[in-house]
Amino acid sequence: MATRDVGQQPRDSEAGSSPGHVVAIKLRNALPDFLQSVKLKYVVRGLIHSLTTHAVVCMLLIPLLTVTVIEITRLGNSTSTLQILWDRLQYNLVSVLATSGFCVFAFTVYFLTRPRRVYLVDFACYKPDESNVISRQELLSYAASTGKYSYESLDFQRKILERSGMGDEAYVWKKAMCTLPGDTSINNARDEASAIMFNSLDELFAKTGVAPKDVKILVVNCSLFNPTPSLSAMVVNRYKMRGDITSVSIGGMGCSAGLIAVDLARDLLQAHRNSYAVVCSQEILSRSPYFGNDRSKLVTNCLFRLGGAAVLLSNKGCDGWRAKYELTHSVRTHKGADDRSYQCVFEEEDDSDLVGVTLRKELMSVAGDALKTNITTLGPLVLPWMEQLQFFISLVGRKVFKMNNKPYIPDFKLAFEHFCIHAGGRAVLDEIEKNLKLSDWHMEPSRMTLYKFGNTSSSSLWYELAYSEAKGRVQRGDRVWQIAFGSGFKCNSVVWRALRTIEPPKLNPWTDVIHRMPVTDISHCKLVLPSEILPSHVST
Repeated sequence: MATRDVGQQPRDSEAGSSPGHVVAIKLRNALPDFLQSVKLKYVVRGLIHSLTTHAVVCMLLIPLLTVTVIEITRLGNSTSTLQILWDRLQYNLVSVLATSGFCVFAFTVYFLTRPRRVYLVDFACYKPDESNVISRQELLSYAASTGKYSYESLDFQRKILERSGMGDEAYVWKKAMCTLPGDTSINNARDEASAIMFNSLDELFAKTGVAPKDVKILVVNCSLFNPTPSLSAMVVNRYKMRGDITSVSIGGMGCSAGLIAVDLARDLLQAHRNSYAVVCSQEILSRSPYFGNDRSKLVTNCLFRLGGAAVLLSNKGCDGWRAKYELTHSVRTHKGADDRSYQCVFEEEDDSDLVGVTLRKELMSVAGDALKTNITTLGPLVLPWMEQLQFFISLVGRKVFKMNNKPYIPDFKLAFEHFCIHAGGRAVLDEIEKNLKLSDWHMEPSRMTLYKFGNTSSSSLWYELAYSEAKGRVQRGDRVWQIAFGSGFKCNSVVWRALRTIEPPKLNPWTDVIHRMPVTDISHCKLVLPSEILPSHVST
C-alpha cells in the first residue's frame, strides 16, 4: 500500500517485527473501500428520505398556494364577499369555538412533542502542566528502565513511536512514573482524574458563567477507570451540585464514549425542560499500563496520552443567541453482535496474567465495516439529494445492470465544512482521508491533534474542534462532523451547526502553539534503542 503523509513518514501501521515472529496486530491492512460496497437498500432509503423531506413537501405546498392565489384573485376587491364571510363567522359561535379549540390543541401537541433544540454553549479542553510533557525518547527510556520488557518488545515500541505521527510535546501523568515500574494505585488514578475533570470544568464554568448548581444533568465517561464512588460523584462532591441532579458514569466504551455521552445528554435534555447538561470526557491511564511482552497489547502504551474535555449543553431557548453550535444529528452504530467485532479490542490477561488491552489484526476491517454502516445511515440525513441521486444511479448500474462503470463516490465536503476524526492513529486517518477524498486542510485538525496531544481517547474530538476555532476557521452556518471509533465495536457520529462566526478564544489548549501549526515536516526522528542507554535494565 502506498504511503502518503506529511514528511513522507511510514505509517504507524507499518511497525515491523523481527523475522519469525507473528505480530498479533497488523495495522497494515487498509480500511475496506466501504463507499464502494454500500448496500443498495441504504441508498434507496436515503433517496426516499430526501424526496420526502424536500420534493414531497414542495408538491403539497404548491397546489395549496395555487388554490389560495386563485381564490384571492376571484374575490378581487370585493369587500362585500369578505364582509359576508366575517358576519357568518361572527354569528356561528359553535364553528368558531370548535375551530379555535382544534387549532389550540394542535399547536399544543406540536410544541409538546417536537424535539427540543440542543445547543452547545461552550467547551473546554484540559491543558496539562508543562512538567508533564514527555518526548518519545523519554517514554522509550522509561519503558526500558522498568525492566519489564524484552529487547524485542522495546524495539517494537521504538518502531511504533517513530511512525506514530506524534511529536515530542504530548503529555502523560508523570506522577505515575515517579516509581518503578510505576504508581498504579487507585489514589494516584483519582489524582489524575481530579486534575483533568476539575481543571476543564473550572474553565468551562468560567467561560460560560453558569453556576455548578444550575446543572441538571451530568454525564462522565472514562473507559478504564471506574472507581467507587463514581467519577460523576467526584464532580458532584467537588462542586456541591444540586441533590436532584441526574448523573451518569459511562465505562468500558472506548474512544467513542465521548459522543455516546453527548447523545445520552441530548436524550436526557428532551425529558428535562430548560436544563443544562455537562459532559466530561477523559481516559485515566495511570492504572492501565501493560508490563508484558505481548505485542498486540503494547500499541496502547505507545499511543495514548493525557487529556480530557468538558462540554456544556443546553435546551434553553434563551441560550440560542450565545451558544456556539446546535446539535443537528447523532448516529450510533454498534457491531457487538458479531464476535469478531466484539473481540477486536479486548482487555484481558496475557500468558503471564498481566492485564492489557489487545488490538487484534481484524481491527482495521472491523472499523471499516462499522464506518460503512454509520456513514450510510448518516449520509441520507446530510448529503444533498443530487449527490444521493448520482450515487444511486451509479450503484444501480453496477449492481443491477452489471455495468463496468466507475463507482460514484459522494462528496461529503458538500455536507460538511469541518471534519473532526478521532485521532486514534495515523493509519486510520490515512485511510479515511483516502476513502472520503478529503484534503490535507480537512485532515489538519486530526493530524495536528495526534501530533501535539497524542491519542487522548474520547476527548480528542474536542481538541480537534478547538484547533479549528483557534485558527479562526469556523464561520456562521458551518457544519462540523465528529466521528469516533470504540471498543465493542462502535462507530458514532455527531453533527453540529455553527450558530455564529467564532473568533479564536482566549482560553484554548492551542493558544501558545497555534502560530506554528500545522507542522508540515513531521520528522521521522530516529529513536535510540533502550539497550544503548540502559543496557542493564533490558531483559533478555
